[in-house]
Amino acid sequence: MWRVSVLPMKRLILSGVLCALSATAMAGTTLSGENTRLKSLETTDAGRDWEAVGRLDRKGEGFCTGALIAPDIVLTAAHCLYDRDTMEQIDPTSIEFLAGWRNGRASAYRAVKRAVLHPSYVYDGTLSAKRVRNDIALLQLQRPIRNTTVTPFETDARPRKGARVGVVSYAQDRSEAPSLQEVCMVIARQDGVLVMSCDVDFGASGAPVFSFEGERPRIVSVVSAKARVEGSAVSLGASLADELALLEAQLTGAHVGSRMPQGVGRVQVGEPRRNDLGAKFISN
Repeated sequence: MWRVSVLPMKRLILSGVLCALSATAMAGTTLSGENTRLKSLETTDAGRDWEAVGRLDRKGEGFCTGALIAPDIVLTAAHCLYDRDTMEQIDPTSIEFLAGWRNGRASAYRAVKRAVLHPSYVYDGTLSAKRVRNDIALLQLQRPIRNTTVTPFETDARPRKGARVGVVSYAQDRSEAPSLQEVCMVIARQDGVLVMSCDVDFGASGAPVFSFEGERPRIVSVVSAKARVEGSAVSLGASLADELALLEAQLTGAHVGSRMPQGVGRVQVGEPRRNDLGAKFISN
């Protein structure tokens, strides 16, 4: 059993225990040894391929990270749509997406028109596998971004345990430019939650987790929370596959199976899911 302090990325600070991450699950995985350090994307050249990642500003109430997956659709974490003090959902039109935000300038500025959250997501002050698994939202922008330098990312099925992934995110100590951690690892897949060795901090909520297996990076998860496993930092991410299809259906009013990601089957809301490790979150 490993002691884990779980920190949702918008400062709702909780602690808990992540049980049953067995020696088998961790075998061959060094939390820090396989990771690259954060690389700042503050210059034009460094950030050229990441302009579709942007900062989500909440009118002075903090920020999250989001990424374009269509010219007018931003993928982020559902808990970014809640006030941490009142626990009430905020008006999505109070949010602005700053695509490619670096040093006081963005490649595009767009207000949010509306938002859809995972239908099973509950923001209730507790952190559980179910909450993290469903912690995704889509924001529809007032107008599409047609800037040729801002190309939406494609999404892909969730990565396997041991897969190498990367995160592009803003955070409280690097709010003026995003950073890239190009190589971190999926340590485990637990009840639909990805446990990763990626380095994240407050403000990184909703940050895209990328697979680098294709010609261009594809988004395979969204950062929901950070935690510590035996003193080493880890991040927790929502799995996209079926969940993303549900949100797209909410936006378009289409049938759930109308545009499923490649290699992904259909799912019903509330369908039981396989618990890969038999692990569970226990809040204090």
